[in-house]
Amino acid sequence: MTARVQRKSYRPGRLIAVAALVGAMGVIAGCANPSASSSVYNYDQAQREQIVRYGTVVAVRNVVIQNDKSSGAGMIAGGALGGVAGNAIGGGSGRAIATVGGAILGGLLGNTVENQVNKTQGLEIEVRLDNGETRVIAQAADVPISAGQRVRVLSGNGPTRVVPM
Repeated sequence: MTARVQRKSYRPGRLIAVAALVGAMGVIAGCANPSASSSVYNYDQAQREQIVRYGTVVAVRNVVIQNDKSSGAGMIAGGALGGVAGNAIGGGSGRAIATVGGAILGGLLGNTVENQVNKTQGLEIEVRLDNGETRVIAQAADVPISAGQRVRVLSGNGPTRVVPM
């Protein structure tokens, strides 16, 4: 009597469901990015006193604001999807190599995508305050600000913001 070796078979539907779940978690994690906008306050910054100073914008320069705190969701989601795609290729040991290779390449690609998503167009704003001091503040480019414009500089208990008058 010969013993029969039973091989576990993985259903592609299950792998696709897991990959979709990981991808959805990555999208949700990506939505939690902090904001560099002068118009956005987080909960802890609300109802706090701020110092208001007045001044005139001397110069404005376009910059890119990069969030260096990666959640890792892009790498995980990309790795899962790459692994699923690699698993669909070939058979036997070739499939295993394709699965590992797909997971690695997918993880690298997912991380690259997440890094690009974490970039925001910003402005570096130089303000000459009415007391003669000069300040430079970088913030998201969501409010138009130009040289010569009168502004309020809000600071204290959080980020400093430049707000048009």
